[in-house]
Amino acid sequence: MKTASKFLATVAGTMIAGAALAQDGEPIKIGVPVGLSGANSVVAPSVVQAAELAVEEINAGGGVLGRPLELVVADDGSGAVGAQKAFDSLVFRDEVDVLISMETSAARNAGLPIVSRGKVPYIYTSFYEGKSCNPFLYVNAWVPEQQVPPIVDYLSSEGATKFFLIGSDYAFGRGMLEFAGAYIAETGGEVVGEEYLPMDGTDWTAIISQLKSSGADALITSTAGGAPNVTLTKQLRGAGVDLPYANLAVDEGTAASMGAEAEGILISASYVTGIDSEENTSFLAAMKDKFGEELRTPNDLSVPQYEAVYLYKEAVEAAGSTDARGVLDALGEVSFTGPRGTISMSDQHHAPLTMYLGQVQADGSVSVVEAFENVDPGEQCPNL
Repeated sequence: MKTASKFLATVAGTMIAGAALAQDGEPIKIGVPVGLSGANSVVAPSVVQAAELAVEEINAGGGVLGRPLELVVADDGSGAVGAQKAFDSLVFRDEVDVLISMETSAARNAGLPIVSRGKVPYIYTSFYEGKSCNPFLYVNAWVPEQQVPPIVDYLSSEGATKFFLIGSDYAFGRGMLEFAGAYIAETGGEVVGEEYLPMDGTDWTAIISQLKSSGADALITSTAGGAPNVTLTKQLRGAGVDLPYANLAVDEGTAASMGAEAEGILISASYVTGIDSEENTSFLAAMKDKFGEELRTPNDLSVPQYEAVYLYKEAVEAAGSTDARGVLDALGEVSFTGPRGTISMSDQHHAPLTMYLGQVQADGSVSVVEAFENVDPGEQCPNL
């Protein structure tokens, strides 16, 4: 894997070349604070690649309102302290026109006050625990109301009644498992254990020991995307845990990196590479053509990033300028048809999504078990 500094240098070079393809005009700057180091470092390169492709395609078509798009990437370290520095730099030094990024909830929460102070539109492209509400924030990824029920219902239909929950100790991990626990109880199941490790923790031994003695007949985990998913899964397999295992945070790219150790994990996602549509086929071909051997597996964190760049383009064109107020008004009205289908952030700054219940195969790919069309995000931000 490239280091963060080398990866950023590659991104910068690519964007300078891409901008030249667009019509003349002052660049529209897209800030991308993302965890190139820390917990999200496993998946962040795929997110940047997706943004690169969207910018290249739009610039090749003449840009936006005759102006080229330019990416400005900043490493947020996957956490709150790094995010404060990254957001501050992007908003006040680089003076970006918009922020579009996949981040940990800790990073998002730390960055939002800076977004409010700088009055910059922010499209958050990561699945998360829900109910993050800010006039400048829009979300095009899933929330628990869309993601958890298919997993719990499936495990229950397979005979599971006693669930053990394991998470990373921060907003996403706790928020997802709080919703999962409530849904399990509502549908007649029982949570027999719930344990957490710090977001940068790597030794799950004690928690796995509690799991094995709990009497659980199913396991649901919600860890920080990327590295914690890898360490926990490896240690579960090493300890001989063979319970039905659903992961609320693993993406297809991370699953592919784990190979056979991820086999059998249940996931619930708004994107899998196997979606059979013209838009997804074209997207996958374009990604392969652009990145070749360097391509990171497109996944449920990187594809929303690609689509968000296009949603921003549509909003700017609808508003007739990059003025924040006009763009924010337009973001809830526009839509884009891409790899996941037609996406519109029209429901309280969130998006209805088609969800896929899938199971990881031995080669890291995901086999779709069932699809659920246009799942509503539920009550998220009624006062916006």
